[in-house]
Amino acid sequence: MSTFITGISELRTVSELGTIKNAALLIDDGVIAWVGPAEEAPAAATNAAETVDIGGRAILPGWVDSHSHMVFDGNRAEEFEARMAGESYAAGGIAVTMEATRSAGEERLDKLVEERVAAGHAGGTTTFETKTGYGLNIESEAEAARVASQHVDEVTFLGAHLVPPGADADEYIEEVVGPMLDAVKDHVQWIDVFCERGAFNEEQSRRVLEAGKKVGLGVRVHGNQLGEGPGVKLAVEMGAASVDHVNYLSDEDFELLAGSDTVATLLPACDLSTREDLAPGRKLIDAGATVAIASNLNPGTSFTSSMNFCVTTAVLQQYLTLDEAIEAATTGGAKALRRHDVGDGKDPQGRPAKGTLVPGAAADLHILDAENAINLAYRPGMPITWQTWVAGKKVYG
Repeated sequence: MSTFITGISELRTVSELGTIKNAALLIDDGVIAWVGPAEEAPAAATNAAETVDIGGRAILPGWVDSHSHMVFDGNRAEEFEARMAGESYAAGGIAVTMEATRSAGEERLDKLVEERVAAGHAGGTTTFETKTGYGLNIESEAEAARVASQHVDEVTFLGAHLVPPGADADEYIEEVVGPMLDAVKDHVQWIDVFCERGAFNEEQSRRVLEAGKKVGLGVRVHGNQLGEGPGVKLAVEMGAASVDHVNYLSDEDFELLAGSDTVATLLPACDLSTREDLAPGRKLIDAGATVAIASNLNPGTSFTSSMNFCVTTAVLQQYLTLDEAIEAATTGGAKALRRHDVGDGKDPQGRPAKGTLVPGAAADLHILDAENAINLAYRPGMPITWQTWVAGKKVYG
């Protein structure tokens, strides 16, 4: 089915095509067939099965949320309130969610993830990554992987999120890289590790990532959230698609990221919730690193899926320009998932690319209830998502 969309005040393609004013676009079979000024629309547009006039609103690619933790039950509101009263954040808080998640059951977890994806759609997110990591035993991690695989685009195995209470770290790593990995590997595309004080050291983290690579999984790293450490160096060494948090970086870390394909993922909502220094997004971009922005939706440190909020924060408090923030939350996220455009609208595996609006890319649209995308930052906190489309079909609005 083809759809011709007109009445676009501003079309941000996030590509070499730039931003097109008074634009139109043609969708065919779920992918972008043409974009450009409305007066230059091809003849095929007049023969489209459906024409939609959006009334002078702006369109940008749907957000690509490349870091989230959707598979959990319960919340940690008391922990959050205590932190707001002055207590510091420590990685060990993850264990609080473990019991609720283990006892929830697959049916309830399935419903919760479905609701969280719908909430993401309501905020313009069209591509989702999510992780396991709140079960921390073989049965619950496998359950989380199965549930996640039914709802999101990319699933990450994060059995190495934290050492479960009472367990020995090295013994637990043996379980993670052995029977636990075997139980989840058919349902996930990535492996991740929390390489941080209070979680896993460099040697343990390397073992986890090497085991994942051995069974064909891509690599991601949680790193440098609570202080400088080995996370960035390990991620680059292992060819990780991304290293996420990156709040505390050495000069060497900046150089390593700038000289590699590893994406530095900023998690602004998490930084605000934990009252850590905001990740140095401006300095990373100036150094030449590729940057992504993601929600880090989770119950302990970022209980939000609002990419609009994260983009706004990046502009207002991390000194990214609007163009840089939009690119980080779309193409940057796609690069962190290896779903980016390689020049013909396709990703490295030949699928429609995410995070850009060019011919051949996925028709994933975020339509704003505003004429210009600057309203994301100019009117912070205001409801601005009008419609969200995934593969040419409206999923919200």
